[in-house]
Amino acid sequence: MPTMSNSSITTSGSEKTTPPASQPSSIKSVELPTRSPKLKPQNGQPVANAEGQLKAPEKTSVKDRLTRMFSNKGEIPKTTAAGDSSSAPSAAAQARVVNGAPTPRAPTLPVRKPSTTDKAPQSTASAGAPKAAAASQRYVVNASLQGGHEHHLKGSKRQEKLSDMWKTLLGRKHEQAPEADLSLVSSWVDTLKQEKDSLAGDRRGGPSATSTLIEKYGKCQEVVGRGAFGIVRISHKKVDNGEKLFAVKEFRRRPEETEKKYSKRLTAEFCISSSLRHPNVIHTLDLLKDSKGDYCEVMEFCSGGDLYTLVLAAGKLEVQEADCYFKQMMRGVEYMHEMGVAHRDLKPENLLLTSHGALKITDFGNGECFRMAWENDAHMVSGLCGSAPYIAPEEYIDREFDARAVDVWACGVIYMAMRTGRHLWRVAKRDDDEFYERYLEGRRDEEGYGPIESLHRARCRNVIYSILDPNPTRRITASQVLKSEWGREIKLCKAGEEGL
Repeated sequence: MPTMSNSSITTSGSEKTTPPASQPSSIKSVELPTRSPKLKPQNGQPVANAEGQLKAPEKTSVKDRLTRMFSNKGEIPKTTAAGDSSSAPSAAAQARVVNGAPTPRAPTLPVRKPSTTDKAPQSTASAGAPKAAAASQRYVVNASLQGGHEHHLKGSKRQEKLSDMWKTLLGRKHEQAPEADLSLVSSWVDTLKQEKDSLAGDRRGGPSATSTLIEKYGKCQEVVGRGAFGIVRISHKKVDNGEKLFAVKEFRRRPEETEKKYSKRLTAEFCISSSLRHPNVIHTLDLLKDSKGDYCEVMEFCSGGDLYTLVLAAGKLEVQEADCYFKQMMRGVEYMHEMGVAHRDLKPENLLLTSHGALKITDFGNGECFRMAWENDAHMVSGLCGSAPYIAPEEYIDREFDARAVDVWACGVIYMAMRTGRHLWRVAKRDDDEFYERYLEGRRDEEGYGPIESLHRARCRNVIYSILDPNPTRRITASQVLKSEWGREIKLCKAGEEGL
């Protein structure tokens, strides 16, 4: 059963350990071994098949229907049918071969034949509005608005939301659902039990106030998130027209961690996060010491909570609602990768929301600089870190891998969690997880993999299959996701576009 923390901002640890399948809690990585000087193109020729040796399927498989999409970076795809590079060429592909060699042609995005579950999208001006209004008004369709919709997220404290959900859960008699161990609710209950003992202490504690901290950002009060080595509180700063809120992350020193290592770890995280400026990345303002010598990182406050809590409360998100959050996330990831930074711990808990529905990536405790400003080539990275359901399969297999491909994989798992309210698997290891093994088999089968096939839209399904390609050299990039036909047709609301 995957264990997911319920903190809106978690402080990432860093020990390189492989989690057992039974307890896939967040796994962290500290000191990385030597990196190779250059990184092979992310969409180059496959160097290894992460799916293992598979027999050629007799039927036309999902893998056959998906090519190595967008093999040239920045290319905008066209919708045509094409075969997978590892399979025999299709009739269309053979028609492009001249004298045994393929003629140059721009890469294309294959499209599957519409299945019986394909449905035409509803009109945003009519059919969607009543359904959105019924969802507690958290998501409202309005054709007159930018993007055709808007989000309204309650500003209640995260712990209050979780407490209300816990009371509701206790008041119901649930029947055991098949494969219930993959549900987000199941993971949350486990995490809540583990954190129960620490709640009282967190409420009483807080950073030891200094004149600088109070003068600049006000007094720290209620807890809005917690992790293994720190908690996050709201700081209230009085201003002329009321008060301004900040999020203050209090770092705790790890057991047996020296002052030097403690300082180096926090400085590294701050240097990464404070250098990023994007509407869909959290704005980090300051790093201060309190009177006890503990570090506090000050960030903008997102009153809408985190994506994990939202999905948990909603069960699953509406199609356009999830698409908007997904595109915001991909925009933030694309920007980070362009800046030479990989997150390496993307999960719903680390995606914060404003009350208007702007999504912001946070918690760079596992952040990786895979390319310095003066470098042209990226470095491979190593070490296992992240939360088990979101960790890419190559992290378990390869000594070194592309940190960007790892982030993209996590984004695909997050989208499926938004749409289904469940994890796809506990851990992406064929021999250790029956659900992941079913996914690999589904990629080879004509019918595909059930949870992804249930998305109903062929363009969406094709992109998700390509994001969740077990072979990282075939996996598409964040930029290519945004330039895909599905990515381009997703409409962002004004808040998501501008980070409001």
